Amino acid sequence: MTVDGALDTANQDPADDAVPALSLSGITVRFGGITALQDVNLRLHAGEVLGLIGPNGAGKTTLFDAISGIRLLNAGRVELAGQDVTRLTAVRRARRGLRRTFQRVQTFGWLSVEDNVLAALEWQGGGGGLVADLVSFPTRRAREARRRERVAEVLELCGLTSVRRESAGSLPIGLARMVELARAIVDTPQVLLLDEPTSGLDETEATRLGERIQDIRRQEGCAVLLVEHDVGFVMRQCDRIVVLHLGEVLAVGEPPEIQANAAVRAAYLGDD
Repeated sequence: MTVDGALDTANQDPADDAVPALSLSGITVRFGGITALQDVNLRLHAGEVLGLIGPNGAGKTTLFDAISGIRLLNAGRVELAGQDVTRLTAVRRARRGLRRTFQRVQTFGWLSVEDNVLAALEWQGGGGGLVADLVSFPTRRAREARRRERVAEVLELCGLTSVRRESAGSLPIGLARMVELARAIVDTPQVLLLDEPTSGLDETEATRLGERIQDIRRQEGCAVLLVEHDVGFVMRQCDRIVVLHLGEVLAVGEPPEIQANAAVRAAYLGDD
């Protein structure tokens, strides 16, 4: 789809020859007679931050649900690192490196910050089964030590070391958002979906979050897809931006191109 002043979505990739970390083709989702998403295509590469903006009801969260496996598609294809995952469950997609946060904070409030983050590694198992649990095999102890070392690294990255022993439910929203982020990246993702991560944050907290996003994409090398109502935050953090309007891609481009796009200003930014 091409609109006045927008880039052709067929030419949106910064590295056409590279296998995308995430590729969406023809994504279509309907709720009864209502089409929430219509033929959405995008590609996201490792180390890239891609913003997804649009008015309320544009289909942003529905697209996140479709990517992460929460919502079934009426048509289309989802690929992770070139592998078709369209028919995989949300759990299997997560274990292949697709991680997500949600609009509402969803920490395990009764657990400590450290245990919240450690929980994201538990699916890997300890090796050796029940016998290893009972006798505490050295290999089991070594694996547990490596996990806790990784958790400590991520807590430091996200500024959570000083509150690692506190219950997640007692934290202010800014720190709780960081706990969610730490939990999402502790098992290094290929693709990270951030859904309204600055919601409830003040300017200082949003700035800190933006710094962590840049750290993650540089240090972890993962691709980041960011849904956010704070357009200024998106413009500062993202390499490219996709604009959704009424379930369709309205424009794709770098931040200055999106800001200068007349169709985007009319549909989303409120200009005539």
